[in-house]
Order: sequence, then structure tokens, then C-alpha cells
Amino acid sequence: MKALIVAAGFGSRLRAVSPSKPLTEVAGVPMIARVIDAARAGGATEFVVVTGHEGERLSGFLARLDPAITCVATPDWAQPNGHSVLTGAAVIGPERHLLMMADHLFDPEIVRSAIAAVPAALTLAVDRNLDNPLVDLDDVTRVRTQGDRIVAIGKHLDGYDAFDCGIFCVDGRFHDALRAAIAEGRAGSISDGVTALAQTGDARVVDVSNRWWLDVDDPRALAQAEAHWASALSA
Repeated sequence: MKALIVAAGFGSRLRAVSPSKPLTEVAGVPMIARVIDAARAGGATEFVVVTGHEGERLSGFLARLDPAITCVATPDWAQPNGHSVLTGAAVIGPERHLLMMADHLFDPEIVRSAIAAVPAALTLAVDRNLDNPLVDLDDVTRVRTQGDRIVAIGKHLDGYDAFDCGIFCVDGRFHDALRAAIAEGRAGSISDGVTALAQTGDARVVDVSNRWWLDVDDPRALAQAEAHWASALSA
């Protein structure tokens, strides 16, 4: 299955560590390489990466890592992340594919679970463990569900029962929902597209609560990622 990776943002909370969040090293390996390796282990076969800030450096690294990876630059990487998704959509097409973030590290089984889920316009991998010590409650995207359907999503959502793990399976209907949300005056974040699909019952979840994942958005999370790989290497 093809995978679209959003890697365009500024990464302001990691700027003191690295000028490029996707190229920030985790236990000696650039974060984007760990994302691609885990996605490939979970079943991804082709990759489209949307670049923006430090895009030339990132594209150069990916060309050396795997010349088959397609890089596409988003026109304005300061826009919300849904705009990057639509830049990538023009290349990856409307068929069902993975959507993931360059700063979310994860167990490959999460990708495998997302691929195996019943096809829908959008399926989001969620963590229902609300006591997960790796989650930054001030930054995580929260999800409210009803069965396997998403009811609401947002960073400051009240009455939530799951966390967004940053890994989706989507098709062209999600791209259409993003375009419609932007046309209606919304900012154009991925969550705006999810909200639009939730209103029609077309946004689903797959529960991956027993799997490891981490949003590496600041030095604290980077230290947690380093500790995870140090533990894995010593096991």
C-alpha cells in the first residue's frame, strides 16, 4: 500500500535540537527514516513525502535513502497540515493509502492494523489508554468515539475517550472533505477533514491501545524516543 508522509512543518519546539524535525536523529537515525522503516515493516510499499521547511535538505536525504521515494514540495508550508495532504494527494491519487506524520514514531503493527481495517473514507489508529505516560496532554489530538465511529476530534476536546496516534488509512473522499472544509472557511487542518467526515459517519477508528507510539514534538519526547531505542537495543 502507498503511504503519504507529511514532513513540511517548521518544528518550532525542536528547533533548539535540530533545524529540521524530520532529520532530527533518534538514537543515531533520522526520524523520517525510522518512520519509513516502521511503515514499510507494517506493509507500506511506496512513499510520497510532502516537504516544506528545510525541504531541499530533506529531499536530498531521502534521495540517498531510497531513490524510489517521491518528494513533493507544498507551496506554503506555514499553512495547516491539511494543505500538505492536498499537495500530496495530487501525486498519490484517490486510491486507499496510508497517511502519517514525519514526527510520529510507532510500532509497525499499528500500520498493519490500519491497513487491515474495514475500508472507509478515513480510518484513524487510536489509543484508548488515557493514562499512557508518553502522551503530552497539552498537545495530543483527542478523539471522541461511538463504537468504531469518530464523533469529534481536536486538541482541546472535552469528553474524549481516545488519542489520535497520527496514522490513518484514507481515500479520495478524505481529500474531498478537506477541500470542502477549506472552501467553507476552515483553516484546513487534517482534523478539519476528519470533522467533516465524522458528520456524515464516514470517519472510523481502529484500536491500537496495546502498541507503542510517540509524537516527537519537543526535547522531552525526543528523550523518551531515545530511551525507547536504547531499551530495545539492550534487550
